[in-house]
Amino acid sequence: MTTPPQGTAAASPPEIDWDAQGIETELGWALPAVYQGFSRSATGAVADVPAGPRGYQVLVAITTEEPSSQLALAQRLGIDKTQMTYVVDALEDGGFVERRPHPGDRRVRQVLPTPAGRALLTSARAALREVEAGLMRHLSGEEQTQLRRLLARVALTAGDVVACTPGDPLATTDAHSPASPKD
Repeated sequence: MTTPPQGTAAASPPEIDWDAQGIETELGWALPAVYQGFSRSATGAVADVPAGPRGYQVLVAITTEEPSSQLALAQRLGIDKTQMTYVVDALEDGGFVERRPHPGDRRVRQVLPTPAGRALLTSARAALREVEAGLMRHLSGEEQTQLRRLLARVALTAGDVVACTPGDPLATTDAHSPASPKD
């Protein structure tokens, strides 16, 4: 496979020889390559968001999901609870989120977006969509949607996979999965 020099756009999608079983056919190569390309490009898109990509993820979660505690938010996003404190502090210092006591349990503090936080999310999301469009420029709109949906489905259960040895079927912690060990 030939690729254009870094920083130039390819005129047509790169061809992959799937029969040769080269590195391009390996999921373990493709996922980090896509992530690294996205990360390099996306950093600027979320530069105005305190705590960068993590701050962006917090804004997305608190504006699209039911209010939750800081700890539940950390668990949901896979962010260390100590790091989450710093992220929420930075967002709060910028006036983008606020902590409020939970109506049913005043010991629990919910993290909620402010109008400024919603506006910041809107602008950061638009900038990220431009980055994503560049990254997925060789996919049709339908393919881009399909890729997003497939990756989301895999991501939602990726943490359920447990280590296995060669020859063993993939084991998961999900009791409803057909590949999970039976009790």
